[in-house]
Amino acid sequence: MAFAESAGGGGSTSSPESARKSAPPSPAPLLAVCAGYFMVILDVTVINVAVPVIGRELSTSLTGMQWITNGYTLVFAGFLLTGGALGDRWGNRRVFCSGVVVFTVASAACALAPGTAFLVAARLVEGLGAALIVPGSLALLQQAYPAPAARSRAFGLWGSMAGIAAAAGPLLGGLLVAVAGWRWVFLVNLPVGAVCLLLTWRHVGRSPRRADRAMDWPAQCAVVATVALLTGALNEAGRRGWSDPAVLAGLGLAVPAAASFVLRERLARSPALPLSLLRSRTMGGGAVIGLLFNFGFYGMVFTASLEFQRQRGFSALETGLALFPAVAMTMFASVLSARLARRTGDRPLVVSGMLLAALGLAGWAAAGSHAAYPLLVAPMMAAGFGTSFALTGSTATVMGAAPPAYSGAASALFNTTRQIGSATGVALGGSLLATDPATGVRTGMAIGALAYLTAAGIAWRCVPAKPREPRAR
Repeated sequence: MAFAESAGGGGSTSSPESARKSAPPSPAPLLAVCAGYFMVILDVTVINVAVPVIGRELSTSLTGMQWITNGYTLVFAGFLLTGGALGDRWGNRRVFCSGVVVFTVASAACALAPGTAFLVAARLVEGLGAALIVPGSLALLQQAYPAPAARSRAFGLWGSMAGIAAAAGPLLGGLLVAVAGWRWVFLVNLPVGAVCLLLTWRHVGRSPRRADRAMDWPAQCAVVATVALLTGALNEAGRRGWSDPAVLAGLGLAVPAAASFVLRERLARSPALPLSLLRSRTMGGGAVIGLLFNFGFYGMVFTASLEFQRQRGFSALETGLALFPAVAMTMFASVLSARLARRTGDRPLVVSGMLLAALGLAGWAAAGSHAAYPLLVAPMMAAGFGTSFALTGSTATVMGAAPPAYSGAASALFNTTRQIGSATGVALGGSLLATDPATGVRTGMAIGALAYLTAAGIAWRCVPAKPREPRAR
């Protein structure tokens, strides 16, 4: 199926244009976009298993290992809005493909790294490539699948990639490190990146370019500073504690950086993210929901990973297998929610998904920190299912509320808030476990359940009740 900008054919009902409209949408754009997104999210978690081995082989200090792990996340989260703005200005397909190239080349550099400094630099470039890939991914899916039903299915499968990649990271990383060595953690990105690039160029149509939109570089710098300071402080809070001066300084400096961004956007002729979008109840509510369900899900995965390995003595591979029930539900839930959205709209799906996920984490909290593993399977399945079930509707809500000219910026906003939610959930989980390993898991799961309940309440007020028609282009 071609996705050209210009219409073809004549006025006959049997024209090629009519045939294209009646034909089922091609899965190729979805495969291309999901391949790129899977690589990005996988690299957030797969490194956790490999970094101790990297540290031994490259004689890396603890600080160096932290930069190998967190440098990627900081650049990724910090430059998401920049990636979205570039996509709106230069065309989302062009920026997406550029991100895939940068990410793939940086992955090869990581695999060939002779030392720690080189590896850290390559990881930073990887994060930049990821920031170019993710905002365009949602915009390209919205462009490739304009019909509401097909678009819902595409958004659902896109969302399930995050849960699958996040939880598969420890399992895949453990296998690769044990069988082939740590360098293969990065080398696996090369064939995936090549296939993603080929599919995108062949099956995804060119995106509109809005060269008249100036890049608001002061605002972009303010966003980078805000997100980098905030995520950096949250990442360090899990290790240093919330009262550490470096953590407090990062959180404190993030406030004036965010204020400078808001002030700049009020004054800019061509803002990177118009404040009217943030004031929209639908857009703002969808972004907050994204933050809360990432907080709950990634907090659960991180806390469970540490608890399984430190308290139960599981290996990295066994931990990946133990988390599989949560992952297995994400694909099924996303497909089901996409089908139901055509009849129910997004609001019932987001609300019910968040309530089910809250029930799952509350069940884990009630089971206690030392519950037998079989008792945790159902709570993990409920949390995984509920989160993925809600993600499809919240994604469609945010993207449906955005004007076409700002589809990349809307995607970037949604994914930035999700990254902040992930960083907060991981930081809180690490802090709770460090403070009291005996009760940290129970407390973390209870807080995650509360976050899901809050998201359900916001969804009831902010997510449209009826299926949303795509905006005219």
